Amino acid sequence: MAFLGIDLGTSGLRALLTDDEGAPVASAERHYEVSHLHSGWSEQDPADWIAALDAAVEELKARPEWPGLRGIGVAGHMHGATLLDDRDRVIRPCILWNDTRSFAEAATLDATPRVRDLSGNIVFPGFTAPKLEWLRTHEPEAFARTARVLLPAAYLNWYLTGDHVADMSDSAGTSWLDVGGRDWSELLLSAGHMRRDQMPRLVEGCDAAGTLRAELATRWGVGTVTVAGGAGDNAAAACGTGVLREGDGFVSLGTSGVLLAARDGYHPDPDSALHTFCHAVPGQWYQMGVMLSCTDSLNWLARISGKRPSELTAPLGECLKAPGRVRFLPYLSGERTPHNDAAIRGAFTGIGAETGLDDLTRAVLEGVSFGLRDSAEALRGAGADLRHLLAIGGGSASRYWLRLIATVLNVPLHLPAAGEFGAALGAARLGRLAATKEAPADVMTAPETGEVIEPVADLVAAFDEAYHRFGPAYHGVKAIQ
Repeated sequence: MAFLGIDLGTSGLRALLTDDEGAPVASAERHYEVSHLHSGWSEQDPADWIAALDAAVEELKARPEWPGLRGIGVAGHMHGATLLDDRDRVIRPCILWNDTRSFAEAATLDATPRVRDLSGNIVFPGFTAPKLEWLRTHEPEAFARTARVLLPAAYLNWYLTGDHVADMSDSAGTSWLDVGGRDWSELLLSAGHMRRDQMPRLVEGCDAAGTLRAELATRWGVGTVTVAGGAGDNAAAACGTGVLREGDGFVSLGTSGVLLAARDGYHPDPDSALHTFCHAVPGQWYQMGVMLSCTDSLNWLARISGKRPSELTAPLGECLKAPGRVRFLPYLSGERTPHNDAAIRGAFTGIGAETGLDDLTRAVLEGVSFGLRDSAEALRGAGADLRHLLAIGGGSASRYWLRLIATVLNVPLHLPAAGEFGAALGAARLGRLAATKEAPADVMTAPETGEVIEPVADLVAAFDEAYHRFGPAYHGVKAIQ
C-alpha cells in the first residue's frame, strides 16, 4: 500500500508519497503565483492548484509504490473563499487567508452577539465569513451566483471525489462553524447572510470524504483510493509531528511564528486573540497563537543591512547573553496574538551611538521571542499545558535563537533528529487512517528527538523581567501611531 499527502500552500503545492509503513519515499513540488490587484488584496486562481496537482502526480507515477496507492489526504492554507456556481464552475479567483480587504465586515461580524461564543474566535479579516460579506456589498453578482463556498483544501477534495466535503479543522476558520459542537451554526450562517446548503458536507479529517473519481483513477493508473477529510495546514502539521493530546505542542519559526498546543477539550479564549480550532481527529481541538513577523523580522534586518540571516546570527555564537538594552517590537505587518492589531508597526528603542549590527540582531531575536511569549501566556491563560515544545521551521537552525526562546518561554525545546514531518506527512497520515481505519495514536507519532534545548537557568529571571518591560512598549508605540 501507498498513501499520498498533498500540502496546498500559498506559493506552491507539495505532494508526498509514503509507503505502507508511513515512511516517505518520494515528493514532488509545483509553484504558482499570488495576485495582488490592490493594496491588501490577495487572490489565486484555483485552476493553478489543479494544474500543480496533476503535474506533481505525473512525476510521482514513475515510483514503483504508486500503483498501490490506497489513501489520499489534503492539507490546505485556511480561510480562502472559493466560490462555485450551481454547475460547480469557479465564479472568481479565490480570496486568500492573507487578504485584508474585509476588515470592516470582520469588525461588524465580530461585534454581533454570540458570534464569538459559537465560533470560539475573534472574526479576523482573513477569515472566510467576512470575505463573503465584502462580496455581498462589492460584488453582488458573484455573491448571488454562489451555490457553494469551498476552502482551498475542500476544493481539491471536490476535484478528487466530485463531492463538496470539508473537514472540521479547516472549517473552524470560517466563522460559520460552531467549533465546540463541530457543526455548521445556523446563527453564524445567518449573521453572514449564508445558508447551510451553500456549505460543504462535514467529516472528521481522518475519516473518509469519498473515493477517487473513476476518471482520475484511470488516468493516474490506480485502483480504488479513499480520500480523507483532510485538514487545515496547521492541524495537518500537528498530525505530522504527533501533536494530538494535551501537553503536546510545537513552535514553528517560519515567516510567521506559530505556537500551537493540542487540547483534550474545547477551551476558547477569543479575547486573547488565540485561535481555537477543531483538530483533524475526533474529540480533539487545538489552540495556537500567531505572530505575523517571525523569521520575517530577521529577514528584514538582513535585507536592509546587505547580509544573509545566517551572517547576522553567526557572530552571536551559541552562548546566550543577558537581555540587551536595545529593544525591538516585531510588528512589521501588524500583529495577531494577543493584540489583533493590523495597523501597529515595529520599532527599535534604546539605540545609542555605540549600538552596532550585532546589538540590533540580538534585539530582533529577543523581540520575536517575547512575541512568542505573548502567545505562550495566552495559551497558559486558557489552561494549556506547555511542558515542552517541538521546534520546527527555518528559524530552528540558529542554536542561539533556540536557547533564547527556550529561556524566554522557560520550556525545553525538542529538535527532530531528521526526516520528514509537517503538513504533507500529516495529510498522508490522514489518508492512511481513512483507508485503513487504524487508531490515530498508532499512526500520528512524534519524530525522534535529536536534541533537547533546555532553558538557561541563570538567565530565566532576567529575561522574565525584560519580557514584562516588552508589553508596555507596545502600548507606547501604539499611542504615537
